[in-house]
Amino acid sequence: MNGARPPLVLASKSASRRAMLDAAGVSYEAQPADVDERAIETELAGASAPEIAEALSVAKAAAIAAEKPGNLVLGSDSLVVVDGKRFDKPTSREGAAEHLRFFSGKVIELHSAAALVRGDTCEWAHTDAARLHVRELSDHFIDHYLDLEWPAVSFTVGVFRIEAAGVQLFNRIEGDQFTVLGMPLLPLLGALREQGVLKT
Repeated sequence: MNGARPPLVLASKSASRRAMLDAAGVSYEAQPADVDERAIETELAGASAPEIAEALSVAKAAAIAAEKPGNLVLGSDSLVVVDGKRFDKPTSREGAAEHLRFFSGKVIELHSAAALVRGDTCEWAHTDAARLHVRELSDHFIDHYLDLEWPAVSFTVGVFRIEAAGVQLFNRIEGDQFTVLGMPLLPLLGALREQGVLKT
């Protein structure tokens, strides 16, 4: 339709983020961003986990916005910190098992961020945190869990999908359910209303 607003673009291949937007009735197209996350993290050495998560969200959105300057682009990222140590996505099943053994009996601090970029301007960014209390995990359970969930959890920083068998890892969760899923959805919906993407 002539004169129609260009669609929102989600700069991510995350199934959980797509599912959140779909369930919320947000119209968008997906185009995953190709950014060097490790290089950005190196540049931000000394920054806090929320700051890094937000910077990565902005970088992902900006990468696609540069290609689609008329579109509003949504970038999102999540970081996990346990005992002061930051964890990236596991690169192997053995690595995933090591992460889970480290997480056992500890608290996962999950920082989820989102950013909206149009052209070369960041219109909005927000970060939220959740605390997930991991129960004591036996090696037998970890093997069984990875039989069920690997390689799907290779795409997640905390080695879990809370909407799937990952819920079995925890005995308590503090925080917003959408933050746990990987994106601060309620603040994002407010920003999308302000940007005219959603009806007020």
